[in-house]
Amino acid sequence: MIATRMLGELRVGAQGLGCMGMSQAYGVRDSDAESIATIHRALDLGVTMLDTANVYGPETNERLIGRAIADRRDRVVLATKFGIVWGEGGSMGARGDAAYVKQSCDASLTRLGVDHIDLYYQHRVDPAVPVEETWGALSELVTAGKVRHLGISEASAATIRRAHAVHPVTALQSEWSLWTRDIEAEILPVCRELGIGVVPFSPLGRGFLTGSITSADELPADDMRRRLPRFAEGNLDRNLEIVDTLRALAGEKEVTAGQLALAWVQSRGADVVPIPGTKRRSYLEQNVAALDIELSAEDVARIEAAAPADAVAGARYPEELARAAGK
Repeated sequence: MIATRMLGELRVGAQGLGCMGMSQAYGVRDSDAESIATIHRALDLGVTMLDTANVYGPETNERLIGRAIADRRDRVVLATKFGIVWGEGGSMGARGDAAYVKQSCDASLTRLGVDHIDLYYQHRVDPAVPVEETWGALSELVTAGKVRHLGISEASAATIRRAHAVHPVTALQSEWSLWTRDIEAEILPVCRELGIGVVPFSPLGRGFLTGSITSADELPADDMRRRLPRFAEGNLDRNLEIVDTLRALAGEKEVTAGQLALAWVQSRGADVVPIPGTKRRSYLEQNVAALDIELSAEDVARIEAAAPADAVAGARYPEELARAAGK
């Protein structure tokens, strides 16, 4: 069984499981049976936090998680989200009015087949609605017993402070990996000042840092990574140089490049619980094994020298997806 860590006052396994890819985004889906088997294996290994959202699928991922945990709810820290809405041309928007917050929570509870959500995130901040209104509604959900803890995703330092002033923020979920380190300058210090845990999503660079992707042409036609600038021709070749260097360092420890990259994220603090996503048991077990990798200060320095933040080529998102990030 893996160790546990604290997100605010919420105790979880030291690594969580991102479930989005079981229902969308990364090409051809595996069978639901394999996804459910992966969830069950995660729980057996001590991975307690399962991460989903109403928009994954959409909605089908929550139903899948609900089926998987129906007979083992007491072993799960269940995290889901509300707030992303899709516009024309695949543009990402956000909604955070009080009525929508409450409607979304009730719908998620029904799809998940549970009577409460352990960690409920505002997935993106609605620029048209004061965060105080959104968090006032969320606080009422806690009072009603429908939600136990609250989180926020991809928010700025100032917004986190405003939300926390209404109701304690248990966790921030934002992208954080060796090739996405945007939160380190301003956001991470605020989280630590306020006692907020950090849940990095895409800690493996959407799979890129594993070294398994060498060309965008290898990805399924409907894989979202085909739209991301870092996987575009030109940028991809430059980013592969980083992976090659990581692979060499990983070889010295007899681990994979992905495991070394994940170990780096995990080494960032006892308040950090990454949620690498996978839909297969074999990859899950590789990810969990990264928890056993011990990194010295020298190891960390070498890893960061191999993958300096300013060496990554390409933006995180294309323009139509970037507008709602980091409000």
